[in-house]
Amino acid sequence: MTTNTAAWINHKHARLETGAAPYPEVGERQILVETSAVAINPLDWIIQVEGNLTYGWLRYPTVLGADVGGEVVAVGGGVSRFTIGDRVVGLCVGTDKDRNRGAEGGFQQYVVLDERLSSPVAGGRSIEDAVTLPLAVSTAAAALFQPRHLGMPLPGAAPSPTREVVLVWGGSTSVGSQAIRLAVAAGYDVISTASPRNFDHVSRLGAASVFDYRSPTVEADVRAALAGRRFAGAVAIGQTGAPACVRIAGRSAGNRTVAIATPPVSFATLADGRLGERARVTGRLIGSNVALQVAARSRRVRLAYIWGSSIKNDGIGTYVFGSYLPTVLADPEYRVSPAATVAGHGLEAIQGAMDRQRAGVSAEKLVVTL
Repeated sequence: MTTNTAAWINHKHARLETGAAPYPEVGERQILVETSAVAINPLDWIIQVEGNLTYGWLRYPTVLGADVGGEVVAVGGGVSRFTIGDRVVGLCVGTDKDRNRGAEGGFQQYVVLDERLSSPVAGGRSIEDAVTLPLAVSTAAAALFQPRHLGMPLPGAAPSPTREVVLVWGGSTSVGSQAIRLAVAAGYDVISTASPRNFDHVSRLGAASVFDYRSPTVEADVRAALAGRRFAGAVAIGQTGAPACVRIAGRSAGNRTVAIATPPVSFATLADGRLGERARVTGRLIGSNVALQVAARSRRVRLAYIWGSSIKNDGIGTYVFGSYLPTVLADPEYRVSPAATVAGHGLEAIQGAMDRQRAGVSAEKLVVTL
């Protein structure tokens, strides 16, 4: 009988522990994948160290992990896109409120994926590279194309330039990199921010202008670049991103919407488990959100928080996993960005990789092989 092993989080705020797990059963429109690589996202450690405000519904013990890649070993009823032996990457949704199921978490040897949230990986592409993309692309696509966010039209085969401008604050991040690429593919110009050492990286992705997000004149510089142009909205990544984007959007002509990918405070200090720090961070989170809402309302700016896995419920998921990812992963000229960095091997290495991600990485995506 085939056995399974997972990196479990046994209760709120707990460190991961490797142990036996049930061998998953696949349902309708699902596939079972033998995992060969997982990517690490900020979401993973945020759930681990915070877990109350953001994912209070989770039933423990459970399995975290959003990005997974490997080989299909079983298919459920109604599956038409995959067969046993196919190499795939996919977005795990086990921590979503409407799933809440450890079998659909990525940090395990065998994981259940939704067929609609999975993409084939061409033979010339490594799983380690491809696994960095599902959550980042999903979050970027939700921000740009969902009507409750920027509501841009999906890219066509040959999009016509719109001459409208999208602001991507945090262009060297995983989500920012994919937002730039998708916005350019849809025919929009992109203004972005990054640290100076990542300017070339962001420009290669297609950004027309890149500014230092730490510069005291960055907001004035972005407004000058927007002068005379129609604003298509902003994607805000990083703690300072949303307030800056609200101020810029409030003085721009066009779509005054800011899609927010990052909480306005850092949860990293919660890792030490101190109750006093937890209360302080919660207070700062509430205060920052109230201040952001007030600032947006006074400037007639609309705010929308991004939930990347929500694309499973709309046609954007079909575009991302049925069209976009299969196409770029089959293109030998497509360079995955940020680049994958293998941070260890085996389920036991995942906690260390999460700690490393929490400490801060720049223009790279950490991957653990299995």
